[in-house]
Amino acid sequence: MTLRLEVLTQGPALERLLEPLADLRIAVFRDWPYLYDGSREYEAWYLAKFAAADGAVLVAAFDGDALVGGSTGLPMSAEHSAFSAPFEERGYATERLFYGAETILLPAYRGRGLYRRFFQRREAHARSLGRFEHLTFCGVVRPDDHPLRPADAVPLDPVWQRFGYTRMAGVTTTFAWKDIDQDHKTDKPMQFWIKPLASELGDG
Repeated sequence: MTLRLEVLTQGPALERLLEPLADLRIAVFRDWPYLYDGSREYEAWYLAKFAAADGAVLVAAFDGDALVGGSTGLPMSAEHSAFSAPFEERGYATERLFYGAETILLPAYRGRGLYRRFFQRREAHARSLGRFEHLTFCGVVRPDDHPLRPADAVPLDPVWQRFGYTRMAGVTTTFAWKDIDQDHKTDKPMQFWIKPLASELGDG
């Protein structure tokens, strides 16, 4: 199995990967904790804003020609308002924030250090643009007693902390999607994490 990473920015090469990226999001986010019952229609709406953003990046992992993982990011000022509003309300200059939209990888390729490399390449891209002070992202918050929580579920909080990110107490948003056990969209709470871009990825 030969894996390679490519860093793709705005343009035809990135646009050609939007459909494979949509399929990857639908597949990976169907699992815990997102439980996302995805559709191409929703993906087209969600990814259109990402692809149009000046400064957007996709760190793509390929096995041969197949997209098996990816990490995306874009300027916060170009994101959906659900993500930028909590920062604007707290006086952050959103034009100085880079937003890490997602980092996803098919299960068969996990445990090989790709997750760390995704973060490293995404942060390097944000630094290279020279106008961002922090990188932030958010993750869904599920109740401990959720009926679809796997018995072996492990939170990623310790990993993000090792990578140098800090949980932003009280800085949250909501975003709506349809869960696999529901018949309509519902708002989900999302917790933000942040890191100064002057910092390198932790070694832990």
